[in-house]
Amino acid sequence: MISPALEAPHTTHATHSPRRPNSVLIVGAGPGGLAAALLLAKAGLDVHIVERLPHVGGRCSSIREQGFRFDLGPTFFLYPRVLERIFKLVGRDLRAEVPMVRLDPQYRIAFGSGGHLNCTPNVTKLEEEVAQLSPKDAKNVRRFLADNRVRLEKFRPCLERPFLGWRDLVRWQLMKLLPTLRPWKSLDGELGRYFSDERIRLAFSFQSKYLGMSPFNCPSLFSILSFLEYEFGVWHPLGGCGAVSEGMARVARELGVRISLGEEVKEVLFDGRRAVGVRTANDEYRADALVINADFAHAMTKLVPNHLRRKWRDEKIEKKKFSCSTFMMYLGVEGRYDNLPHHTIHCAADYATNLADIESRHVLSEDPSFYVQNACVTDSSLAPPRHSTLYVLAPVTHQHANVNWSKERDAFRAKLLKQLEKVGIEGVEKRIRFEKIITPADWQHQYHVYRGATFNLAHTWGQMLHLRPRNRFDELEGVYLVGGGTHPGSGLPVIYESARITSRLLLEDFERDTDWLGTPGAVESPVPAAVE
Repeated sequence: MISPALEAPHTTHATHSPRRPNSVLIVGAGPGGLAAALLLAKAGLDVHIVERLPHVGGRCSSIREQGFRFDLGPTFFLYPRVLERIFKLVGRDLRAEVPMVRLDPQYRIAFGSGGHLNCTPNVTKLEEEVAQLSPKDAKNVRRFLADNRVRLEKFRPCLERPFLGWRDLVRWQLMKLLPTLRPWKSLDGELGRYFSDERIRLAFSFQSKYLGMSPFNCPSLFSILSFLEYEFGVWHPLGGCGAVSEGMARVARELGVRISLGEEVKEVLFDGRRAVGVRTANDEYRADALVINADFAHAMTKLVPNHLRRKWRDEKIEKKKFSCSTFMMYLGVEGRYDNLPHHTIHCAADYATNLADIESRHVLSEDPSFYVQNACVTDSSLAPPRHSTLYVLAPVTHQHANVNWSKERDAFRAKLLKQLEKVGIEGVEKRIRFEKIITPADWQHQYHVYRGATFNLAHTWGQMLHLRPRNRFDELEGVYLVGGGTHPGSGLPVIYESARITSRLLLEDFERDTDWLGTPGAVESPVPAAVE
């Protein structure tokens, strides 16, 4: 039975007045869906989130077992200004809701080719660290940061406004920015303007992995990622990044948002080309608009009939470029590794070959790069006394016929445990008290990530701006997108920003006030007062 309350507005208008729609369904309680729910609820809409998993957060949620707590996905919390703004817009203080610690060092990068770098936000100390590996490169650290400060401010308007067609590129005056953006260069090529030592270039470009891409293929624009870390910090939310999602859900509920957990959407319901609701195993829900926060490619191919789509038909999605995937190990261990930083990145000795194995050959590397989070050095609440958590991630190919994970899983696990010795984690296997592994096949089948591509569609110039699935999804009526599969792209800060972009579009279509959301691309000043 469909509730009449979900079919009609809660307010009544005179018969001569246009009906003001006010109900929104959000598919998925990931970071984008939760951020959109906060904004739309504050605007006075009736918001209902339907989430497949038994908890909020999607890939930004927590794994809790035997007294251990791990982030499922993101562990780096960057550029908190975006989410701080959203919280202020709804009358809340992010830091009061979710306490955070700024890390110093932000992380350690260990190079298989020799040496390591403690990446500190203290620029003078950072120059000293760089000088130990390449004295002539140290003098260019400040120039790199200064240039990218300018680059970010010039490109920031793009990250805050929708791109619904080529005309938006003209309005944005893209041509004037070409000398700054240098789209003809790769990220590694851009770093070559500052640093001659390949290890230093890697230290300022490995962040392309946040997008699931190689610095040799990633657009030069994304040099702003490492700048953001040094300018605004790498933060650890107490309780992990999953605690951020839980805090967002708590505030959303206080604003009146309903969240249905453990209820998988099986189908989007249509009246012609207009989405009117969703069907789950439990019920059907109707609303005036639908916001999709699920993995874009999975949602389109599994929830929306192929004949309703043109540009994003199944066969066209199949031909798109997708990011890499990740092999995950969540280890609850006896004892601690207090000499290991909170974050450690180990780069293979032949990093270019490792990346080619992932992106073009689609095979498993003999010498894989990996990342370890040793969060208990900052936050002891994540493990029982005298224990700690180790979160281990190795970038690998997305789902491909070359790799059968049912056969490769155990061998790759053993290889990765051996690799951990390279950063000082020895004898870990005998100390493991809890273990969970997620392969690309698991990402695809258990977590509904298309091809297991954990960073969604690749961020090539041919899949950015108006060429990415649009926030107001132009293939269907009444459908809006948030998350890594739409503009601006992957990574927590831009996923949160996608929610502000999409919320503005939806409220405009509902003929609601949007001035309180702020002007896209405006110089960052005090956040506008929250709408009442």
